[in-house]
Amino acid sequence: MAEHGAHITAASVVDDQPSIFEVVAQESLMTAVRPALQHVVKVLAESNPAHYGFFWRWFDEIFTMLDLLLQQHYLSKTSASFSENFYGLKRIVMEDTHKLQRLASAGLPKQELWKSIMFLVLLPYLKVKLEKLVSSLREEDEYSIHPPSSRWKQFYRAFLAAYPFVSMAWEGWFFVQQLGYILGKAQHHSPLLRLAGVRLGRLTVQDIQALEHRPAEASMMQQPARGVGEKIKSALKKAVGGAAFSLSTGLSVGVFFLQFLEWWYSSENQETIKSLTALPTPPPPVHLDYNSDSPLLPKMKTVCPLCRKTRVNDTVLATSGYVFCYRCVFNYVRSHQACPITGYPTEVQHLIKLYSPEN
Repeated sequence: MAEHGAHITAASVVDDQPSIFEVVAQESLMTAVRPALQHVVKVLAESNPAHYGFFWRWFDEIFTMLDLLLQQHYLSKTSASFSENFYGLKRIVMEDTHKLQRLASAGLPKQELWKSIMFLVLLPYLKVKLEKLVSSLREEDEYSIHPPSSRWKQFYRAFLAAYPFVSMAWEGWFFVQQLGYILGKAQHHSPLLRLAGVRLGRLTVQDIQALEHRPAEASMMQQPARGVGEKIKSALKKAVGGAAFSLSTGLSVGVFFLQFLEWWYSSENQETIKSLTALPTPPPPVHLDYNSDSPLLPKMKTVCPLCRKTRVNDTVLATSGYVFCYRCVFNYVRSHQACPITGYPTEVQHLIKLYSPEN
């Protein structure tokens, strides 16, 4: 068994091709960074919405801009993304031969660099936005009261029906590519690398030496700018480079902390987290006197407290236990995000339809 599986790690050493474990590890690193940072921003936004709410509302765009800055810096300076460089890997242009490979410190050519940025930064951003759109459409389809014959509803129902198959085909494409990589039949573990015209390889001794000496050489070769335009351009380049370097250094130092956050908030630990951080069970709603002329509750138990008519399509609020007409309580909760009787914070997901035994 060990002999059959040895080619997964040993055979790839000869041609500098990393093992499947290395490429999966570097991919999981950036996968862990986003949810960890998102949780930090969420905690800050909940603690002080006035100051940090902006970062939560625009988290996807802010993270994409920082990711763009980070990846562009590493691809142009080390021929690798942040996570690839962290694991000692580099991107090799497919047109380069084994003997004529450029050093990692030379950076990627412009065409391969922007292709890599597009697949590393822009594509994940679009995927996140698409998943949020699908989630909102599913929620609207489940709780909305649009007429069934609406063309818009027919369109997005067809879209929701097709999306799982498109997603399955996408994931299957990546799985087949990784399987071919494990079996030694493919040079790329991801089809996106093939589309970018690059493949992954390990850093050589010459690459490491060149990367270590590059900062010193850059400072020695730097000449003072003569014109005002050159000075502004040089200052902007230094600012962007300094920001990217600071961001990369902070991520390198905090990567183990981010990995810990990913483990802590993984699905396996959710029960433990809930038991440690769960809020106490709220008390039941204050009993209202049915004999008094309370404006909140009608005297007849079959009457909706909102429209003051006999209830139609009974729906209970899970947060308070009171029953209303579905249309009445749906519109109220969507507008006020609270229970009409108790004022408890409520979302549309807390609506539960009631069915009589004869139905």
